[in-house]
Amino acid sequence: MLRRRLRTLLDDAFEGDFSGDDWDHALGGVHVLAELDDVLVGHAAVVPRRLWVDGVELSCGYVEAVAVAASARRRGVGAALMREIDGLLVPYDCGALAATDVGAPLYAGMGWTRWSGELSVRDADGAVRSTPDDRGAVMVNGDGRLVGRADDDAAVLVVDDRPGDPW
Repeated sequence: MLRRRLRTLLDDAFEGDFSGDDWDHALGGVHVLAELDDVLVGHAAVVPRRLWVDGVELSCGYVEAVAVAASARRRGVGAALMREIDGLLVPYDCGALAATDVGAPLYAGMGWTRWSGELSVRDADGAVRSTPDDRGAVMVNGDGRLVGRADDDAAVLVVDDRPGDPW
């Protein structure tokens, strides 16, 4: 029942642009839920991933599927979810997420920094390929080795590949 309610929330919040791969990415890790009057109105998840910044490996709490129901927007639900997420990132070197245009101002207001350098993915064989279409969407926080390079156009951030959108 909860999985069905969650999938409906995500499909509605992303206006039908939440793929099966996006769903699979959101299922791992730890979830934060928000309810108002016994109605599910918000979700966010933190899943473990590995990132490399200029060849240095970092453990990352990757934030997935942040969504707030249209009826609950502009009521602090997204900020409350992200405050909970911040606590879940403590065991990791850093946090990262791929922001939508709608979500980016919320994350920026909560201290997340947009990655302006190159983005790449590492496949199972260790080969690295650039993902230029993702540039400008990834935001980071935490470890100074990562955040300190976020404004450096020459810095390279790499993540393990996965089905669907790598970021």
